[in-house]
Amino acid sequence: MTQRPEPATRPTAPEPATRPTASEPAAGPKPPEPAVGPKPPEPAAGPKPPDPAVGPKRPQPAAGPKQPEPVTPAPAREPAGSPTPPEPLTRTLTPEPATSPTPPQPPTWTTAPAPPTRATAPDPATTPAAPEPPVRTTPSAPPPRTTPTGPVAPGGVHAPALRFAETRGAPLVAAPAVPPRPAPPYPPLAEPRPLAERRVWPRTFHDRLTAPLPGLKAMARFAREGAVRPGPDGLADVSRLPYAPAPLPRVDARTVAVTWAGHASWVVRIGGLTVLTDPVWSRRILGTPARLTSVGVAWEALPRVDAVVISHNHYDHLDAPTLRRLPRDTPVFVPAGLARWFQRRRFTRVTELDWWEAAELRPRDGAPAGGGTGRRAAVRFDFVPAHHWSKRSLTDTCRSLWGGWVLTDPEGQRVYFAGDTGYGHWFSRIGRRYPGIDLALLPIGAYDPRWWLADVHCDPEEAVRAAEDLGARRMAPMHWGTFVLSAEPVLEPLTRVRAAWDKAGMPREDLWDLPVGASRVLERPAEPPASSE
Repeated sequence: MTQRPEPATRPTAPEPATRPTASEPAAGPKPPEPAVGPKPPEPAAGPKPPDPAVGPKRPQPAAGPKQPEPVTPAPAREPAGSPTPPEPLTRTLTPEPATSPTPPQPPTWTTAPAPPTRATAPDPATTPAAPEPPVRTTPSAPPPRTTPTGPVAPGGVHAPALRFAETRGAPLVAAPAVPPRPAPPYPPLAEPRPLAERRVWPRTFHDRLTAPLPGLKAMARFAREGAVRPGPDGLADVSRLPYAPAPLPRVDARTVAVTWAGHASWVVRIGGLTVLTDPVWSRRILGTPARLTSVGVAWEALPRVDAVVISHNHYDHLDAPTLRRLPRDTPVFVPAGLARWFQRRRFTRVTELDWWEAAELRPRDGAPAGGGTGRRAAVRFDFVPAHHWSKRSLTDTCRSLWGGWVLTDPEGQRVYFAGDTGYGHWFSRIGRRYPGIDLALLPIGAYDPRWWLADVHCDPEEAVRAAEDLGARRMAPMHWGTFVLSAEPVLEPLTRVRAAWDKAGMPREDLWDLPVGASRVLERPAEPPASSE
């Protein structure tokens, strides 16, 4: 009995060393521990889950009364804790948090539910009643949320991950894990930029290359093999190249129609505009023989040209003699870094765009969409990436950008013009960003030898795969049958693209393998029911 007041004086000493010394002479308190086995272990284990909750409080309530009450700490703790000890309990909680490393926890334990939980905690020390209050009030609630699901579960972690998965093209497997906030299916499109905007660009665009340019070894091999033209057998079918020029179809502002003039030159009628893509009306270009087939549309038969889009500066896509035929105020949409070439030739309305940028153009006569009295039509021009490069002289390699164009009319009909490109990841990203492409104009020629041209030119099978990646409803082959640029036989691209299309199980009517000079009109979307307005 005299030794237990001594433990009462031992907690008064702040040093914990008195407690181990007390435990040695307190062989008496240790036997009460076996007598009430779970209770001293509970103080020992108590500080670990809830530090101030269980551990030190049980010896101290006994020290609170200081005299007879500690004599019966184990059995008489409940009666001692019911009438008067709640106050000592709160008193001991406040000093202990002062010494404990987590001061904010005691206030939560000493709130209104604290005494009831103390009453229940001593009896069922292992029951869930004691841990439940910590889960509700203390910071131990977040750990149960993060431990079962892992660090990826919280919404704050998934949101950037899903956005990154969308920029990088991942399959978004983690999207179902966050059903409350599904990620948007496509990134938002950029706001249209002003027409003819003066801009400053980097000196080079080498960082946009998706494959390294040929080195000295490749150039030496190319010069040694000399396989840049088809043999006599490959040229034997020149007379069989499809060529069927015809008048341009009559269209209105709501109709989309395309006419293949040859190579990568198209006459696109969309949203009331007449747009030329990579116009090359010359009979010959630098470094190649004369055209195998004549231009499919006579220059005099063209309607007024409302806009021109250029994919890059190679001579078979940027033809100075053809462009000199245009009025100098013709709106021209070009890749970044190419405006100076046009400005030197006195073009006044040149709009340079970077990848994923856009501009809008309305018909000059201000025709409203659909020919009615609604808002005026505006066609959107989006510049998109391509697997290619640029060069026009010995000193301007990759000094201007390269890419393709997505033309969208006010009703949402879309035509994708790929320009010149190899096969790669850009097609799936373009398809996600511009869903519902109605027609894809894709190159299928100038691909042999593959070791030399695979990075920059699609072969027919890759073009079909690109159409699938784009999600395009229809495909029109181009970039073949006009100029001799590589070693494949002149008719091979057509036969191979038809076989690849059939093998892919695509409807045959959706492959627009047009002859040079032929046209097709895009079916107008279903008319909505007439409104009563």
